[in-house]
Amino acid sequence: MANLKVNIAGMEFENPLIVAAGPPSRNYETIKRMVEGGAGGVVTKTISVKAADVPRPCMAAFRESFINAELWSEHSPEYWLENEYERISALPVPIIVGMGYTAEELSDLIPKTEPFADAFEISTHYVGRDITPVLNTITAARRSTKKPIIVKVSPGIPDLAELGRRLEEVGVDALAAINSVGPALRIDLKTGLPYMGSSDGYGWVSGPAIKGIALRHVFELSQAVSIPVIGVGGVSTGEDVVEMFMVGASAVQICTQAIVEGPKAFKRIAQEASKWLDEHGYSSLEEIKGLTAKKWSTRKEPLVKVTPNVNEEKCTGCHRCEESCLYYAIAVGPSGKAEVTPDACFGCGLCYTRCPVGAITLS
Repeated sequence: MANLKVNIAGMEFENPLIVAAGPPSRNYETIKRMVEGGAGGVVTKTISVKAADVPRPCMAAFRESFINAELWSEHSPEYWLENEYERISALPVPIIVGMGYTAEELSDLIPKTEPFADAFEISTHYVGRDITPVLNTITAARRSTKKPIIVKVSPGIPDLAELGRRLEEVGVDALAAINSVGPALRIDLKTGLPYMGSSDGYGWVSGPAIKGIALRHVFELSQAVSIPVIGVGGVSTGEDVVEMFMVGASAVQICTQAIVEGPKAFKRIAQEASKWLDEHGYSSLEEIKGLTAKKWSTRKEPLVKVTPNVNEEKCTGCHRCEESCLYYAIAVGPSGKAEVTPDACFGCGLCYTRCPVGAITLS
């Protein structure tokens, strides 16, 4: 069985699957269930100096995505200190205390929660898009503790690499990318009203729909910094974990899948990741970390023309490639196998991703 252990800023994780700050880490009882379900670590739900007034309803699941109007914790720091942190800190995994958002707030919160934290995660989601307040906030946090600091980066930062480098310079130990994407709107057709109970009806998108955005952020950050980058956004399978590591992640965080599937998601995803590594000849996640960048460096000029090739032994004649080819260049022939007309093929590559059995390759 492949080795799934990872090390982030001196913290040892039995597997790279960390509970992200959110409903799955809202209190001790929920966190305990996630750990028992196989999570390798935990980021507690983000706190601020006062409890959040979370609108209701605040979560809705769809086939391709998830939308939420969640804020930070609905409990005050005092509640967490009196009822949650001590029990959470006794759990047998690294505990990362999530908090935000301003320099003043962090300077107040970090000393109070430090006895219970192996590390801190600072959310920049509500700090703003300008790089200066983010740096000021993290500098204040760094002055308040010697423990590892992870900064959670929001999507949409204009110069992501520059932000990563500057955060590393002020002493951040790791980055987590990304937060949810939005604002977004979904309408309940039964009522004609937004699903979210927020004042404007807006929410934030998470789940598989944002994985591509998260991957881009992880890839870009991992090229710009030497500190670990934790991939967050759309991780729901073992292959998602592999993909995150290939673009440079050192661990992943999971929130949406833990909500819709429950604690058992962690064990399943870990088993799937281990199985993929075993089947592809890898003994650890470290062997695939950053593989995309390594392979990219050997790629010459962007491909001008690619041609699909069909492995007839694998092809099942399911017609999926034919149905989605707008160039009418591939079709299931009399043999019951897909056949390519090279002169008609534009080389878009869609058939390669549509084939359910891996019968098509590109050259």
